[in-house]
Amino acid sequence: MGRMDLPEPELLSGPGSLKKLPALIQSKGVRSVLLVSDKGITGIGLIDPLVQALDKAGIDCTVFDDVQPNPTIANIDSGVEIYRANQCDGIIAFGGGSPMDCAKVINARIGNPKKTVIQMQGGMKVSGPLSPLFAVPTTAGTGSECSLGAMVSDPESHEKFGVASPYLVPPYAILDAELMIGLPPHITSSTGMDALTHAVESYIGNWASDYTNLHAEQAVEIILRDLEATYLDGTDVDRRQNLAMASHHAGLAFTRAMVGYVHAISHNLGGLYGVPHGLANAVILPFVLDFCRQDCEAQLAKLAVIGGIGRDNEPTETLSLRFIDKVREMNRNMDIPTGIAQLRASDIPNLAKRALAEAHPQYPVPRLMKQSECEAILRKLLTITG
Repeated sequence: MGRMDLPEPELLSGPGSLKKLPALIQSKGVRSVLLVSDKGITGIGLIDPLVQALDKAGIDCTVFDDVQPNPTIANIDSGVEIYRANQCDGIIAFGGGSPMDCAKVINARIGNPKKTVIQMQGGMKVSGPLSPLFAVPTTAGTGSECSLGAMVSDPESHEKFGVASPYLVPPYAILDAELMIGLPPHITSSTGMDALTHAVESYIGNWASDYTNLHAEQAVEIILRDLEATYLDGTDVDRRQNLAMASHHAGLAFTRAMVGYVHAISHNLGGLYGVPHGLANAVILPFVLDFCRQDCEAQLAKLAVIGGIGRDNEPTETLSLRFIDKVREMNRNMDIPTGIAQLRASDIPNLAKRALAEAHPQYPVPRLMKQSECEAILRKLLTITG
């Protein structure tokens, strides 16, 4: 993964950039699109200006908004049927991580009709090329508009699994802060901490490179500077645009350098209980950093300096501890809980087993975690409540 030459999306960025999307779609020869979203977004009319602009440009648009917070195999298969029934030749992913992931795997199924979603599980099982996919994130967190992966929930096994392929990277992405002005504060905070987790885990992992470090550092600098202020006042379009770019930088980093135990635990909490991914990442991040701090002390120290909470002439131990303290402080200031309310003690051994099975060997973590150590972290999430 770290050595792969992965594509980057062609980017339209800046407040109001969504208005340029119909012309971009026309220029790619697409005449009929499936717009994948969720009912929360369509219910507030966020897609309406785009749908009207597409109609004006002579582009047919079919809206599929049945995506669940953790998209399921059934969601994906329904989208495939609607795509085919309406003779679409392109897809717009419009929303947060769930519509993005759902749209990516719909696209993979369209391009690989003989494979089920289950058969695509894991890495490099999707062939291409795929239909044009235009990613329009409405949150600044997942970085899914530039990542090669998508997460799918299997309601039968209560597990989440990944589908990964360079062909899943959307060829086109639109980062428009105007779409994010109305985000509730708790969504702003959890998605922002999601992006921070992407940046940090890619930075401290063993597959980090000069390229991924540069993007991770840019993400951390912006998030530590602008996230809490945006949580308090979400109307600042410049800060919103900064955070959208931070999420994008973090996405470019983690899709090449991968993630770590925070994601492994978070995915399994999401699969079993439906815990929102960004919120779970925010809660888990400081505990995993406590666990591996001594093995990535220099990296955490550098992030503290980049984030403006330390000077490079201070001891690395001091700086690394301060960075973790800053993560906890941000969570506290943005009313993010210190535990997972849904977590049950009886589920901890199985959750730990599943998390480690996901992480080993595909996540290049700075310190390997044993079953007992993973269970200990989960118990902290159980006993400490926010």
